[in-house]
Amino acid sequence: MVLAVIGLIAISAEYAIAQEAAADLTVQQEMPVHQQIKAKFIEGGAGFMGLVLACLIFGLAFAIERIIYLNLATTNTKKLLAKIEEALATGGVEAAKEVCRNTRGPVASIFYQGLDRWDQGLEVVEKSVVSYGSVQMSLLERGLSWIQLFIAIAPMLGFLGTVIGMIAAFDAIEAAGDISPNVVASGIKVALITTVGGLIVAIILQLFYNYIVSKIDSIVVAMEDASISLIDILVKFKK
Repeated sequence: MVLAVIGLIAISAEYAIAQEAAADLTVQQEMPVHQQIKAKFIEGGAGFMGLVLACLIFGLAFAIERIIYLNLATTNTKKLLAKIEEALATGGVEAAKEVCRNTRGPVASIFYQGLDRWDQGLEVVEKSVVSYGSVQMSLLERGLSWIQLFIAIAPMLGFLGTVIGMIAAFDAIEAAGDISPNVVASGIKVALITTVGGLIVAIILQLFYNYIVSKIDSIVVAMEDASISLIDILVKFKK
């Protein structure tokens, strides 16, 4: 019985929303896009839509910070290895360390840590490169958990708004004493808007998250390849 009532409410609400949308179609077409978005935001309720918007703002802030950091962390490893090999041939380890100090990025930092332990042997250099590579990887991944959090929270807030909208629809039915499309339309509309808002925010942040993860993977692969090449260069230099 309850399911039948909910189904009837949903059908009635959809009919009422369709009538309202058809009536407002001409007005919406004349409105700019940002005005339409603002109107839907207000219709969805300032409380929940504000929380969804906060998830988008904070999520984008972390994502943009990571993108800037990763772009600055990207290094031309082939060029850096060539400079280090040349410095080792002309000025020794200290010259190679100076090249690393003057180069930005995690790869140069890893190389510096390895070269700084050159006097302890190649085995210690290799262990140092591996250990410090793990530290640099954790720095690259810093802040990703916050982006994942906002990706998860945004649709949850939208679904919570959906439930509250349905409750408001039932309250309106109880107050009116009958199931009328006009009575339930506002509650269902709020529910749909909050759900759409949460899903849109989650989709946007997911796209940024996937780009960041792929960027980190490419940097890590470059770090590993360059570290192997550095050890090979040091082996030749020792000979």
